[in-house]
Amino acid sequence: MRWDSSHTALPSWCDCPEDAVDYLTAVDEVLDLLDDLSFKDASIEAVDRAETAVQVAMTRLEEEFRHILTRNTVPLDAERLYGSIRRVSLSFVGNEGEIIDDEFESFGEVDSARGSGYFHERGVSLGDDICVDLINPDAVGELREIADRMIRSGYEKECVQVYSSVRREVLDECLAILGVEKLSIEEVQRIEWKVLDEKMKKWVQAVKIGVRVLLTGEKRLCDQIFSTSDSAREICFNENAKGCIMQLLNFGEAVAIGRRSSEKLFRILDMYDVLSVVIPDLEMMVTDGFLCGEAKGVLSGLGEAAKGTFSEFQSAVQNESSRKPMLSGEIHPLTRYVMNYVKLVVDYSHTLNSLFAESDEDESSGGSGSHTDDGEENATPISRRVLALLSILESNLEEKSKLYEDGAMHYIFLMNNILYIVQKVKDSELIKVVGDQWVRKRRGQIRQYATSYLRAAWSRALSCLKDEGIGGSSGSASRVALKERFKSFNACFEDIYRVQTGWKVPDPQLREELRISISEKVIPAYRAFLGRFGSHLESGKHSGKYIKFTPEDLENYVPDLFEGTPLVIHHLRRKS
Repeated sequence: MRWDSSHTALPSWCDCPEDAVDYLTAVDEVLDLLDDLSFKDASIEAVDRAETAVQVAMTRLEEEFRHILTRNTVPLDAERLYGSIRRVSLSFVGNEGEIIDDEFESFGEVDSARGSGYFHERGVSLGDDICVDLINPDAVGELREIADRMIRSGYEKECVQVYSSVRREVLDECLAILGVEKLSIEEVQRIEWKVLDEKMKKWVQAVKIGVRVLLTGEKRLCDQIFSTSDSAREICFNENAKGCIMQLLNFGEAVAIGRRSSEKLFRILDMYDVLSVVIPDLEMMVTDGFLCGEAKGVLSGLGEAAKGTFSEFQSAVQNESSRKPMLSGEIHPLTRYVMNYVKLVVDYSHTLNSLFAESDEDESSGGSGSHTDDGEENATPISRRVLALLSILESNLEEKSKLYEDGAMHYIFLMNNILYIVQKVKDSELIKVVGDQWVRKRRGQIRQYATSYLRAAWSRALSCLKDEGIGGSSGSASRVALKERFKSFNACFEDIYRVQTGWKVPDPQLREELRISISEKVIPAYRAFLGRFGSHLESGKHSGKYIKFTPEDLENYVPDLFEGTPLVIHHLRRKS
């Protein structure tokens, strides 16, 4: 018989379908005969011959089972799967297009993982209807036929071992195709951030594909092939799922217990989210309580890592102590970094609220309450933390503003930065987190800073335009005193012009409002002073040496302020 296992070159099952059917029929006949012999007073020799025939047949079927499994495995088409994944990507950049990490010089001292850039992928959604064939569908029936006979013959263990050994290797290859490597915890923790970031991103995709596609398909395959044996189905699937899931969980655990740094938060949250989504699927498919328990343990670890990383970020912002002031008084890199970071935090509000809820309940039971400094009663856990973080940022900016020797620049810096914060809040979901009251309060602060700026920057120039100290009324004013007053005003204005044209107010509305405030305060005072006392000098020699500006000149110079390009008034230059 061509299907005798003694043949050195055995024909393929698929090459000889008729012979395969005949062989299975013969196996059935031998099994039926063996059953009959067990109930009859058959000779030992007859039983031995029947059992030997069964052993030979099972050896052959085991080989064919392995061969069909191997030859009919369908390679995983990762590109097609990725095409079915709906990805919502968030680049960790500001609206102006700046890469936060590249710009944030001082934070490099707090966080050593600079220069890698940021690209965070918020959630990976995979449709439940995606189905892939892990085995050629035409081969499933053949595999089931063989499995049925091996189980009936008492060779279930051997059949399960063959199936598990082949399919474990296939699932390992699938994970490798998805970018998941076999790494120890120590190896993961030694990986530099840029490389780890890519691995975490691939892990998020691999977990959902692994559970929703690979293991779901594997479960379906086990159900089809081992339809006559509950134990075989359970053992095969649990064993294969265990190898796949534990490889994924080992990486998750390594990340959870690794060094905490701010740039990891959003990847960790992605990992937490995807694992929390697939655990219910695992619980429905896997009967191994240990495996589900391990998954929940890693999920808990990732949650703790996320909370700890957020706290680390708060501490880093609070302790960021760069002493180099922004030369033009504009928006500090710390402000840009924190606001873009917080905007991403809000995208994960649901997850973070869930993670922080338990901690906040413990604090509330201790009498700490659930309100914020800004009066937001019954705020959510993430609202409280975002408000606290913004307060920390504001305090840090207040300290940085003290680095400026020029008091007026102190207020320009604060106006620029607080306005940037307010705009980021209003233009994003942050407004729902911090509330309108918070925004109104900061706008009030900006107005106060503007008033303080005018006082600090222009009080000296305006003091030159007062009547006191010039020797009487406009008719009897001292020419010497008037000369000194005009000279002092000229010097003050030229100095302010030279310095403050180099200052930068990026927001066009704030820039224009400041210019209007300056014009309304300075130009009428100058026009009135010039009208009262200008004639005393214009009639004398070299009057242009003292009266350098007309009110119209001042009106034309003021719009040059706050453009970030230092300018100088040369030799009585009159702007047309």
